[in-house]
Amino acid sequence: MAKESYLVGLIGSGIGPSFSPALHEREADRQGLRLVYRLIDIDALGLPPEAVGDLLRSARDLGFDGLNITHPCKQLVLEHLDDLAPQAAALGAVNTVVFEGGRAIGHNTDVTGFAASFARGLPDAPLERVVQLGAGGAGAAVAHALLTLGAERVTVVDPLPERAAALADSLDAHFGAGRAAAAAPTASADLLSRADGLVHATPTGMAAHPGMPLPADLLHPGLWVAEVVYRPLETELLRTARAAGCATLDGGGMAAFQAADAFRLFTGREPDSARMLADIAHIAGTADATDADAVDADAADADAVGDAIAARQ
Repeated sequence: MAKESYLVGLIGSGIGPSFSPALHEREADRQGLRLVYRLIDIDALGLPPEAVGDLLRSARDLGFDGLNITHPCKQLVLEHLDDLAPQAAALGAVNTVVFEGGRAIGHNTDVTGFAASFARGLPDAPLERVVQLGAGGAGAAVAHALLTLGAERVTVVDPLPERAAALADSLDAHFGAGRAAAAAPTASADLLSRADGLVHATPTGMAAHPGMPLPADLLHPGLWVAEVVYRPLETELLRTARAAGCATLDGGGMAAFQAADAFRLFTGREPDSARMLADIAHIAGTADATDADAVDADAADADAVGDAIAARQ
């Protein structure tokens, strides 16, 4: 007999204003399910990111059906899991854990979340040369998504050279030599002058981390700009990019599609990604603009979105 009630949650730092509880609980209500979504904020608990293993075990013992995992625990959680889905193993990062038969299985749906959002929001964007800011957990997922969508080359820019290089090497190993490269922020001006698009995958622009991740004069009309931050939906980067004549994509689609995929993993029920996308707009419109949120996301495979992704491959 199918379950009718679920207990899930989110582990991360500074997640108080997260959209995830509302997204999951609203979709459950529409499907006649009882779903309770709890926030497990390591900041509020006074715990270090390394406590994710203890929190994971406690959640399993308390009867949770699954957890979302966000910054800064997506990679730290790996050693505490019993198994990994192929995409999570390829990325080396997990954003969703499902408890099955006493085992903790790690998944990563950030890749499909960004891919679905990009295919929907920038369907005709050129992908020959893409610059990506950020090489963390979200950055790894976005880079995989870009190359899966057909990007010829993704250059990862990060202030930590070793982190950018490690991600580029991993991408080359997975997609083929020459598909990825690493660069320091000092190379951004030259890279962006020749790029088709820019993807931003750092916390800069969130309410708790306001500002621009790069100088405004590096943006130009021939560049599309995609944002991973979704709280607020309208970041300073997106406002500046539109003023410069760039096509833009906010982080809301990625957030909605990731929540839809996580919902599917938790419940086994098919979510309505279009309704969840509308939820994002509604929640964002009524939320306190001073709240902060984590950079996180996931995806859905609604037919139209799936067709758009397939067309890009």
